[in-house]
Amino acid sequence: MLDWLGEHQALIYALSGGSLLVFIGTLIVVPAMIVRIPANYFAHEHRPHERRGRGLGWWRLAFLAGKNVLGYLFMLAGLAMLVLPGQGLLAIFVGFMLVDFPGKYRAERWLISRRWVRQPVNWLRRKRGHEPLTNDCGNE
Repeated sequence: MLDWLGEHQALIYALSGGSLLVFIGTLIVVPAMIVRIPANYFAHEHRPHERRGRGLGWWRLAFLAGKNVLGYLFMLAGLAMLVLPGQGLLAIFVGFMLVDFPGKYRAERWLISRRWVRQPVNWLRRKRGHEPLTNDCGNE
């Protein structure tokens, strides 16, 4: 095992650097994403419609494809970071939030209805001057 590590030092350094970048990135991006969520976003039974254009122009398709690819890359990196140095669970969570799939809104509502998730999210929102998320989907 030590021989393999010695032979692949560049790979270990690259993975450690990537892990550090993902960690720092999530410290910046996740709070910014949380405060941008409308306070009543999870109060609906179904996902609220976006206000932006719903057209499927090639720019929108390219954006959605890129967002999903980035989400899957974050999830793969997070899985790797479960055994390598890094914030694996956080990277998996960020990847989950980027990927679009059927039933995602229902899963997000379930997750935010857990007190252990909702309390820190609302603490961060209050700290940044935003009202807490309302959640009428059956609090824990």
